[in-house]
Amino acid sequence: MEPFVSKSEAAEIVKVARVRAGTSWAEIAEAIDRPAPWTVAALLGQHPVPQAEAAQVGQMLGLDAAVVEALQAQPTRAGLEESLSDPTIYRFSEALAVYGPAIKELIHEEFGDGIMSAINFKVDVARREDPDGDRVVVTFDGKFLDYRW
Repeated sequence: MEPFVSKSEAAEIVKVARVRAGTSWAEIAEAIDRPAPWTVAALLGQHPVPQAEAAQVGQMLGLDAAVVEALQAQPTRAGLEESLSDPTIYRFSEALAVYGPAIKELIHEEFGDGIMSAINFKVDVARREDPDGDRVVVTFDGKFLDYRW
């Protein structure tokens, strides 16, 4: 029997295996027919990967059975605190600190009393050329959930 591998250990193994295989995240996502942001989040431990897709990723990256098994496990979604020290992730926190209250007001004005779902949710990351330097375009697309009493 293969030794147990945690989702966090599997994520580190996947990151190294992907680089060694010379495979992009986009190529993996395309191979398993999933959006790239979902694929990366899942392979970094934030979603359970369905069995067929986990096996396909395992084959692409030369992962052993214990890692493929870990990819399929239900995650524990926690630990944002330690990642906030990463400059890229921190900028999202900073942007929400500045614009979060304004975004909230605009959501309430447009939709009423409720929230944007982070479960029924899509995210996209794109590059937009700009004469002053290329722009990062991040789109959050969540279902509106109204508060019901």
